Amino acid sequence: MTRFAIATAALFATAMPALAEFQPVRDERNFRALVEGRELTRFGVRLQVLPQGEIRGRGFGMQVGGRWEWRNGYFCRTLEFGESGDPYNCQLVLRNGSTLRFVSDQGQGDSADLRLRNPS
Repeated sequence: MTRFAIATAALFATAMPALAEFQPVRDERNFRALVEGRELTRFGVRLQVLPQGEIRGRGFGMQVGGRWEWRNGYFCRTLEFGESGDPYNCQLVLRNGSTLRFVSDQGQGDSADLRLRNPS
């Protein structure tokens, strides 16, 4: 076995338990039940995903807004903040307890973990 193969096997062996803790949220009804009346938070960010397809909140002192829909098992959204924003992107949603992980590009891109909290 080459050094590369051994290193790759070790990487996956250590990464697998962490990944196994997160379970996919594939159903819109389940997703809505998780986020309804709650805030999604992480350092500097507080968002609400509203039932009528809106996203509202603040991120690092700026107003954040956007639209969302559930399409083919993915959370698809746009975001506007300040003078810029993020284009339409469909994201895989994973859950581990009160943490939701959003993985861009239908689970193939970057991820962001946000905590589910009751509004303060």
